[in-house]
Amino acid sequence: MSVLRSLVIAFACFSKLPMPRVDWEPRAMRYSMCFFPLIGLVIGLIIWGWLALAAWLDLGVLLRATGVLLVSLAVTGGIHMDGFADVVDAQSSHAEPERKRQILKDPHTGAFAIIGVAAYLLAYVALASELVAAPAGAGGAAAGAAAPGLPIPASWLLLCCLPWMSRCVAGLASVAFPRSSKGGMLAAFGGSADKKVTFAVLLAAWALGAAVMLAADHLVGGLVCASDLVVLAWLHRFARKEFGGMSGDLAGFLLQLSELVMLAVLVFATKVVML
Repeated sequence: MSVLRSLVIAFACFSKLPMPRVDWEPRAMRYSMCFFPLIGLVIGLIIWGWLALAAWLDLGVLLRATGVLLVSLAVTGGIHMDGFADVVDAQSSHAEPERKRQILKDPHTGAFAIIGVAAYLLAYVALASELVAAPAGAGGAAAGAAAPGLPIPASWLLLCCLPWMSRCVAGLASVAFPRSSKGGMLAAFGGSADKKVTFAVLLAAWALGAAVMLAADHLVGGLVCASDLVVLAWLHRFARKEFGGMSGDLAGFLLQLSELVMLAVLVFATKVVML
């Protein structure tokens, strides 16, 4: 039952999906982070359904791409984007790590956070529009041709994998990287987690996602997976140097940055393959 309660807590905390009420006691939170990637799986499946529906209705490119973005925000309630905004605001202060940590806790939203989020949303929709516009049958798998047995192009399958992969690296960073403080949401989850089991599960989940992406397209999928690891390695140094360690906001920042970077690599790698 504790494992089931860990699943419920993970979805209740990191998504807006309706969940039964359970007590957030340390024992119940022990394996919560293990289920973090499953929220990405749900998002990916909904994106898959949206793209299939949009293709059937022959919707415009902008509406398709915007729908991909809104699916993620609707499922999560923007909790990770909030962390992204806080980190952008704090980093823009160019202050010492201690002051930056104080800014992370400030409930007010600064101008740099608004600019950063606006730029992120525009970049995401612009990049996604390059994928959803790919016509079925226009070349190889990465170029948009339908994969065997799949109702949508293989490049769209790679797109649907991104929420899973980003949550794997965010979870790994949350349990493995040094934390900046003993308080906050990250400390609540990380302090209660069985770190060895959680790390192993998240690593296996990332490997599973990478295997799916490599099967869809070994070249493009491999580049996207490599970019995910590069972002994770960069975040480790960034968090320690700029904030003195990981926090819940930095985990959200990592998740959002990972998705955007992987999406950019997916788009440009697909374009190169099509040449």
